[in-house]
Amino acid sequence: MALNHAARLLGADPALAEAQCLEILKVLPGQRDASRLLAAALRGQGAAAKALGVIEPVAAAAPGWAAGQFEWGMALGALGRGRAAVEALSRAAGLDPTLPIDWRALGDHLHLMGDSAGADLAFARHIAAAVSDPILMEAAGALYDGRLAVAEKSLRAFLKDHPTDVAALRMLAEVGARLGRYEDAEILLADCLALAPGFDAARHNYATALHRQNKAGEALAQVERLMSRDPDNPSYRTLRAATLAQLGDHAAAIGAYEGLLKTHPEHPKTWMSLGHALKTVGRLEEGIAAYRRSVELSPALGEAYWSLANLKTFRFTADEMAAMRAALARPDLAEEDRFHLDFALGKALEDAGDHAASFEHYAAANTLRGRSLRYDAERTHDHAIRSMALFTPAFFAERAGWGARSSDPIFVVGLPRAGSTLIEQILASHPRVEGTAELPDIIAIAKRLGGRKYKSDGTAYPEVLRGLGAADVQALGEEFLERTRVHRKLGRPFFIDKMPNNFAHIGLIHLILPDARIIDASRGPMATCLACFKQHFARGQAFAYDLVDLGRYYADYRALMAHFDAVLPGRVHKVTYERLVAEPKQEIRRLLDHCGLPFNASCLAFHTNERPVRTPSAQQVRQPIFREGLDRWRSYEPWLGPLKRALQSREIPIE
Repeated sequence: MALNHAARLLGADPALAEAQCLEILKVLPGQRDASRLLAAALRGQGAAAKALGVIEPVAAAAPGWAAGQFEWGMALGALGRGRAAVEALSRAAGLDPTLPIDWRALGDHLHLMGDSAGADLAFARHIAAAVSDPILMEAAGALYDGRLAVAEKSLRAFLKDHPTDVAALRMLAEVGARLGRYEDAEILLADCLALAPGFDAARHNYATALHRQNKAGEALAQVERLMSRDPDNPSYRTLRAATLAQLGDHAAAIGAYEGLLKTHPEHPKTWMSLGHALKTVGRLEEGIAAYRRSVELSPALGEAYWSLANLKTFRFTADEMAAMRAALARPDLAEEDRFHLDFALGKALEDAGDHAASFEHYAAANTLRGRSLRYDAERTHDHAIRSMALFTPAFFAERAGWGARSSDPIFVVGLPRAGSTLIEQILASHPRVEGTAELPDIIAIAKRLGGRKYKSDGTAYPEVLRGLGAADVQALGEEFLERTRVHRKLGRPFFIDKMPNNFAHIGLIHLILPDARIIDASRGPMATCLACFKQHFARGQAFAYDLVDLGRYYADYRALMAHFDAVLPGRVHKVTYERLVAEPKQEIRRLLDHCGLPFNASCLAFHTNERPVRTPSAQQVRQPIFREGLDRWRSYEPWLGPLKRALQSREIPIE
């Protein structure tokens, strides 16, 4: 009875639970359940070192005691001893696989240690252990084994008869998340939380789904709610830091990551995330140190090496190159680590002047990365053809005066690596313009209008725009302005959306925001396509991992831009990278004139602007314009035959 009372007190008042356990231990010294509860109570009060002192000798003396191994692992984790925590939690889960809490804690710690695959398996076991219905157990087994289609079919059938089963809703949401269908996951989890507001595991999944869709403000609200109940949970703290960074609150994100590392200093991916945040705000040396600490803790963490390479101005040492080669030689290396390391070693060898070996690694990285993305070049080409058929002079003439009348947005479009960050940096150096980020909102609106749920589905976009009325079009423009408001921190009249892929949606942009400025960041085809081929993109650029696909994508981009130049003369202002480098003062004045901005000398000194920059060109735009990169593609010309042929087949001049 006394132990049960202590257990009930634990969640509400850990100090009282501690007192109850101490009373029990006075009567029964060394009683292991009282020791376990005492350790949990101490941990709940932030006294993790004391908790470890209580539980470690008891659990070490009873290696077959699952509950003791669990509490030992939790105390170790609270002290930041991640590897030892994973070992103890693994023992606990192995001793009693039926306890969901063991698997969830193990998944949290594996995630922090950088073992994403292991974390996914642990979370799947957590779900399996949390259900008892035979159908749900079977679906959970399929989810654990990666048989997602089987799991989805079983869960949908179950939910027809049991539409309010929160465990099934959460599991189906997990299937959606694994397939990248985060909108579906969000809806399912919202339903789940409406039925069970205290279901914290589902709320964490919900916050993650929101974060993955760039709904950072909504995600942060969910994480804050979770942290009000469990402020020390490392997974919640990690997600909170990531959402703060996504919102552009980089100082708060850095503070959050640094606070997490004080208590969990062994977690390599947290060090890497701190490096990203430090790099973004221009604290380069500190960012490099954070990336290197990440590699020290996890020598095969390919993303940390790529993060160093992706600074563009960083140069690897001979020892670091040897370490990357050693990691690539490991037969057990995860696919994600392998392609990141190949991209990083490609950059290191390029800097060393060994272009043949460099291209070999770039090609290997692209093959491996592209294999998982399954880009469909025909779909992109079809979109371009359909857009050119829809967006005629007559289409726009019939809708003249429609849309939200705001000149606030400045869109910078084109291909990645074509100079868009440089243009953004120049404009954001003007006192009337704020740089934000590559905002996903236009693409999200287009996707919703198209009604496409699965990759294999067709889409009603852009033709669906023909059936919209003036009120619908204005509402879409106002929706964009409202969605992007969260990114505007400085109160300036104009802001920049630098999503390059928005070139595919110029017709939509002109329709819903007729007063917005549009800038085309243009660069020669060989230089642009090779720069993309050498780049690993976090998401959204699936065309970039094959030379033929790159050539076709570039040709579709050029065709669309030529179409809009003909249909909407002067609507899109082209900034050619080569001309900007050759005549910066002239081109910057023309750019400012197009945006209706008075000349400001700070735009010529853009490299002194210390604003946060998230893209790979962050360090390059903190330097004056340089000419050295203009013909860098020629060093790789012997291996670019497929790209040349793809461009020439669409009559794109190579020079």
